[in-house]
Amino acid sequence: MNSLLLMVITFLGYIVAYQFYGKFIGHKIFQLTNKNKMPAHEFEDGVDFVPTKKHIVLGHHFTTIAGTGPIVGPAIGIIWGWGPALLWIFFGSIFMGAVHDFSALIISARNQGRTLGDLTGNLISPSTKYAFQFIIQFLLWIVLAIFAMIMGILFVKYPQSVFPVWMEIPIAMWLGYEIKKGKSDTLYSIIAVVLMYVTIFLGLYIPISLPGSANAQIITWAVILFGYVFIASTLPVQTLLQPRDYINSHELLIAMGLLVLGVVFAHPQMTAPVVNEAAKAAGTDIPNLMPILFITIACGAISGFHSLAASGTTVKQVDKEKDTLAIGYGGMILEGVLATIVLIAIGGGLGMGLASKDGTLLTGSAAYASHYASWAGAAGLGAKLEAVIVGAANLMTSIGIPKDLGMSIMAVFVVSFAGTTLDSATRIQRFSFQEIMKKKDGKVMKPFDNRFISTGIVVILAAILTFLQPGGKGALILWPMFGALNQLLAALALLIATVYLSSKGKNILVTFIPMVFMLIMTIWAMFINLNKFIGMKNGLLITLSVIIMLLTAWLLIGAFMALAKNLKNREVVIEEEE
Repeated sequence: MNSLLLMVITFLGYIVAYQFYGKFIGHKIFQLTNKNKMPAHEFEDGVDFVPTKKHIVLGHHFTTIAGTGPIVGPAIGIIWGWGPALLWIFFGSIFMGAVHDFSALIISARNQGRTLGDLTGNLISPSTKYAFQFIIQFLLWIVLAIFAMIMGILFVKYPQSVFPVWMEIPIAMWLGYEIKKGKSDTLYSIIAVVLMYVTIFLGLYIPISLPGSANAQIITWAVILFGYVFIASTLPVQTLLQPRDYINSHELLIAMGLLVLGVVFAHPQMTAPVVNEAAKAAGTDIPNLMPILFITIACGAISGFHSLAASGTTVKQVDKEKDTLAIGYGGMILEGVLATIVLIAIGGGLGMGLASKDGTLLTGSAAYASHYASWAGAAGLGAKLEAVIVGAANLMTSIGIPKDLGMSIMAVFVVSFAGTTLDSATRIQRFSFQEIMKKKDGKVMKPFDNRFISTGIVVILAAILTFLQPGGKGALILWPMFGALNQLLAALALLIATVYLSSKGKNILVTFIPMVFMLIMTIWAMFINLNKFIGMKNGLLITLSVIIMLLTAWLLIGAFMALAKNLKNREVVIEEEE
């Protein structure tokens, strides 16, 4: 199939979905109104709670939820063929992911900006709050540890990205300072993005590598990153977080625009197979399509981390309630667009030219077959990103951008987004940790009410996990649990949304149906993983998997009891009205 036709059809589908389904959920189900006071105004403190313009918050939210997820996920998922991957990305983002993200954002906005983990105590029962918060803390612990390692690996693999990524910090702080003074955010953000792309160009000529072996460099970068993230996540959001994410969102739009133009001018055929039968039938060598595809491609379709971002940092910056539709639902649709472009870059762009290990230039289906010859062949962060970066750079050459510069643009784009996720995840975990430490009067017990102390605890624990293994790869100990755990969180977030809607007497099907689907896929995947861990005789992963399953069962029982109670109360009200 022609990649241009595929892109046009999916993009039109996303627009129609937002205009009809998104607005139906926002206006008919949740009944958005600007009469409700937002937490950003109610608790404005100049640090975390800061009312902000819609497009700036959208930029922050989008760069936070995107990270490397919608890039790496499709790069792995296409091993089953671009057809199953695209269908999951398209329909998943519209009917599941966008609903999930928006629901988490608006429910938190109507409850003082509290995270979904904290709200569980009110919507279900006080005891289930701690079960949900444990799952959240465990997930974020892995995220912080793994992303520090990922960024270290990317800096080593793409030394040309080091200079522009670190130069983005002073550029962002300058932008934040100018906007705070009342200067035009549009004009100054354009200047900031231009400066950012100048640094990308300069990075080609001043690649930065640290001394020592690759493992030693990764460890050094991880130490630097943990120090950076402690400072960045404790600064007021308008000082660094907002302006940097605003720059990243513009950087993303430019990168996406370049890739779209590349598809328009090159319009390569999708040389990857629609369905890769060999991958589906490979048995133990390659995981089966069901349910692993729905765990592998997360951020491009639905991801539990998004609910933490929505009810963590994003909600504390929303100015008006009606802004939540564009930020929550629209932000996820944009991520679906990004994942679709990534899929096309691999499925079509990779076929424009890929150098094999012996230096032979492979084109067409041979390029895909070489890279995805086996599950092991596509394993590892480098291999996953290589398919995207090479395919994207190939598309950019069709509009006159040299391949080296195109690869540098994509490398900086990927690393910048990983940095945003690292920063935001640290801040979110601090919020969640402080909520756990709340006393009965609602105040956080001392000294954990101090953001520097709470952030320090979060960062130190992540650093300990990272350095448990050589090369900063300690998080890989728990990484086999991450995919299923992340999607479990998405299912549980939809469960909370369903309970919330039932308590308000609203139609619950918009969240109930995707919740059931995600629960089935996730629990199925968790049992597959548990069986694998038993075969490996890995006592740690077996124990943690069983604990997560028991906590999930506890949450499900409590949630369905609350749901049944809400539905029964609704029937009583209807009978009394009659």
